[in-house]
Amino acid sequence: MGKLLWWIICILIAFWLLGLLFKIGGGLIHIILVIAGIMFFVQLLAGKKSL
Repeated sequence: MGKLLWWIICILIAFWLLGLLFKIGGGLIHIILVIAGIMFFVQLLAGKKSL
């Protein structure tokens, strides 16, 4: 699950950068990026608890 999450985050960041460069996606990509960031921190905190 962790590797899949990292792939999703990387893909979303790439789409976000493309959106900034070509002015496509608007606010939607920013919302998705925020959701990916939240998922990243949840995964990070869940990993710390298991140590």
